[in-house]
Amino acid sequence: MPGKRPFTVIENEWITLADGTRLAARIWMPENAENDPVPAVFEFLPYRKHDGTCLRDDSTYPEFAAAGIAGVRVDIRGSGESDGVIDGEYTPLELANACELIAWIAAQPWSNGGVGMMGISWGGFNCLQVAALRPPALKAVISIASTVDRYNDDIHYKNGTHLSAQLSWAATMLAYQSRSPDPALVGERWREMWLERLEKEPYFMEEWLTHQRRDAFWKHGSIAENFNDVRIPALVISGWADGYRNTPLKAVEGLGDKAKALIGPWVHKYPHFAWPKPRADFLGEAIRWWSRWLRGEENGIEAMPQVRAYIMDDIRPAPRRDFDKGFWIGKQRWSEPEAANFYVDQFGTLVGGNPIPSAKGHDRYIRSPLDTGTASGEFFTLKPDAEMALDQRGDDAGSMVLETTVLDEDIDILGRPVLAVEVACDGDWANLCARLVDVHPDGTATRVSFGVLNLAHRDGHENPKAITRNEKTTIRIEFDACGYRFRKGHRIRLSISTAYWPMILPAPTDPGVTLDLASLGLALPKLGAHEKITVKEPDNPDPLPKYLEHTSGTTRRWVTKDMTANRTDYHIHEDTGLSERPGTGLSTRQLREELWSISPDDPLSMSGQSTWTCDMQRDGWFLRTVSTARLSCTAQEWVTTAELVAYEGENEVFRKAFEKRAPRDFM
Repeated sequence: MPGKRPFTVIENEWITLADGTRLAARIWMPENAENDPVPAVFEFLPYRKHDGTCLRDDSTYPEFAAAGIAGVRVDIRGSGESDGVIDGEYTPLELANACELIAWIAAQPWSNGGVGMMGISWGGFNCLQVAALRPPALKAVISIASTVDRYNDDIHYKNGTHLSAQLSWAATMLAYQSRSPDPALVGERWREMWLERLEKEPYFMEEWLTHQRRDAFWKHGSIAENFNDVRIPALVISGWADGYRNTPLKAVEGLGDKAKALIGPWVHKYPHFAWPKPRADFLGEAIRWWSRWLRGEENGIEAMPQVRAYIMDDIRPAPRRDFDKGFWIGKQRWSEPEAANFYVDQFGTLVGGNPIPSAKGHDRYIRSPLDTGTASGEFFTLKPDAEMALDQRGDDAGSMVLETTVLDEDIDILGRPVLAVEVACDGDWANLCARLVDVHPDGTATRVSFGVLNLAHRDGHENPKAITRNEKTTIRIEFDACGYRFRKGHRIRLSISTAYWPMILPAPTDPGVTLDLASLGLALPKLGAHEKITVKEPDNPDPLPKYLEHTSGTTRRWVTKDMTANRTDYHIHEDTGLSERPGTGLSTRQLREELWSISPDDPLSMSGQSTWTCDMQRDGWFLRTVSTARLSCTAQEWVTTAELVAYEGENEVFRKAFEKRAPRDFM
């Protein structure tokens, strides 16, 4: 390629840590780097460089290497071909290993001493956390689909509510970590390494259930505890369709001039191949970012707006959303948005302006069917299909619905809406979900944003407490960040429910909640002063390499209602199909089968089960692991069990069971 630097790919490089643990790295090395040292970008994940993230790695790191930037992709201990056993998410050991690896990279003869750290999800998390530890050679980060607050903006808990994604993720990690290293890379040690993982790998849910409030466990790794710990430039990226949509704005608010935010319409994917479109030229922008901060190139990237956001416009739910209409805006400096305020008038209509004082309240009682929420989609989305929120009219049937009259002008918002209202409850606590909905002229209802709150967490998440029964108290629900245009001719709807299943799991009792509508205030963040901008799209519209597909993948999501048994079931089927990375001879497949069940009038009937089957095969060699994780509850406890079974060929070679009962802590 003219103008681009040749490079080589080192498929497996062993890096030995100070404690003797050998970690496996894949390295993209610009040619002649020993004589012309280069900066490096480091990514540290448990998702297997050789047969896991290789598809996206091969769309990214060759472009970096051709621009004279080395890529160093390392598997966390206990994953891929790396020695040992993983000990949790973002643990002190993991972060210490990352700092040691950064020092190793900077000391190599081919390195110019400048290291950047990058990643999406796990890698987006730990690059911010490592930045807060300030290893000397780390000069900048790019964090995609990550969090600054592990308690409120991750897959575990959200404002004191229990996310079903916590079980899904625990099952996923049990499955991922059960896979064997590749014998082609580690040799005869593969079986010994595999059996050690199977025997010693943790079932993460056991630990997570013992931390149901925002304690030291979640504060660790949450850079929001002290943003000043991060002193290097951070480009923070996410998508409105992803569960991590709050992080870019939180980052610029906390990090100030050190941070830049980019928010598109995307699911949980890199922007150069994410859905829905339009995409962004992530590779070109990342190269400019690394060139500026890792080798001092004066390219002006620091002058770009502090916040760039895609404002969604006239979005309609669909079985698949390949493209979302909208427009890009830039804000040179982010500041707290001015609010457009709404209240409920005496006729029950949502009205803009300041409320008219009233001598008495307007109390409304709501107790939603416990299966309200089946159109909620996933917490974080990987595909632009039914993982995204669907038409909200079905969920609205179980909700209290307040809405404006038809809008006579467009209303543009960017930021986090806030709902304040006085509530009373004949119980120690209950869950509330509030949804901001765009109602189209034909009645189609698009979820724009939502917020949830466990009433026991109304005054904070470190020390939840029961509410005083039947006594009014003011609560505040902060919605997730959004960028949206409510069009002239549409209506704005506020939907409030006491259930949002299976996104959040029910409290042990179901008392319902009374809201004083006379006290209700909804503040929508105005878009305010901005400039219309263009965000360049990728030059290559299809950047992912093609693998050999032996069997095709399938995806299904469906809801069934058994009227006789009074039960609603939510089903998930995800099959990647069997595919082979060219040149390795290794084929892999993952199958996820998940089922959530509930009776609409019994919170203790809730149950969830997630089963993963992971296959690895090569001519004459076949491994399979089957992991199943379950969650149920009593009035006093959460109950989780898991089982892991491994096969070599036809033979079962390992079996292990887990069980944990954890007291419900105001949850």
